[in-house]
Amino acid sequence: MSEQRAGAALPSQEHHEGGFRPMSELINAQLDGLDISRGGPHYGAFIEQVRSLMDRARLACPSDELALETIATLKELNDKLDAAVVDEWSAPTWTRVDLPARGNITLPPYTVDKADRDGVEARITFRTYHLGGNAAAHGGQIAICFDDLLGMAAAVHAGGVTRTASLTVDYRSITPLDTELRVRTWAERQEGRKVYVRATLHDGDRLCAEANGLFIVLNPGQQ
Repeated sequence: MSEQRAGAALPSQEHHEGGFRPMSELINAQLDGLDISRGGPHYGAFIEQVRSLMDRARLACPSDELALETIATLKELNDKLDAAVVDEWSAPTWTRVDLPARGNITLPPYTVDKADRDGVEARITFRTYHLGGNAAAHGGQIAICFDDLLGMAAAVHAGGVTRTASLTVDYRSITPLDTELRVRTWAERQEGRKVYVRATLHDGDRLCAEANGLFIVLNPGQQ
């Protein structure tokens, strides 16, 4: 079960109801003054290098010598990064709306073109790391994409924090890697705290997958 926060409140800023900032503030960060400098000016390049490492690791078949050398290098790097680890509320992830997928390496990188009560429109590219087989994206990665962007649509529509209650994905055709695809998510209706949402994923005019879900708006103080 995923949670689509309307943005984690930053320690230096006023806490909003439920401890999170409304999603509209995150989407329009440049307009409302939200600090998107967390992680510094090179955080995007840092995330891209991590993604590139994940892509290579997905298909790597190293010799034992290279494996041992890489293990040593990665251990040294992990030891360095230990000094930079912060709690989830202080991490740049979820607040860097200037970066693909808000700088979150657990998500396939996407760029939001529109986000309002009518829905969310985004462009997404599945990379080598997201490979399922035969140059196609893994179905689980497609579900992750839908879960995050459906949650965004639910949060924007409801104006509050939501959590996934159910998610159903129908795979209609092959979803290619290294191709910019279009995702659209929108709320069909809201009944009290229940927000019913739909989504489509297209490669040009071809429908790759579609989804429907139910998200629950959290009460104040719920997480």
